[in-house]
Amino acid sequence: MRRAALKMTKKATNISLPVDVYTDAKALGINISQVCEESLREVVATAKQQRWTVENAEFIAEYNKRIEMEGTLLQEWRSF
Repeated sequence: MRRAALKMTKKATNISLPVDVYTDAKALGINISQVCEESLREVVATAKQQRWTVENAEFIAEYNKRIEMEGTLLQEWRSF
């Protein structure tokens, strides 16, 4: 549902493409805006994930060290 709300609000922008890419895309009926949006969403999601990993690396390392030393919560009652 959130994505649908985002689609309703759009910001016009200009991009520069090599003429051959633009011409081929148009000739093939490719929706350039849609492809750019989908590709940019993937790039943004990857960048956010990488940023989160870097920002939380210290916590994750400490957590993993603690689990290694103390085990997981209720570990003695786990059956797997």
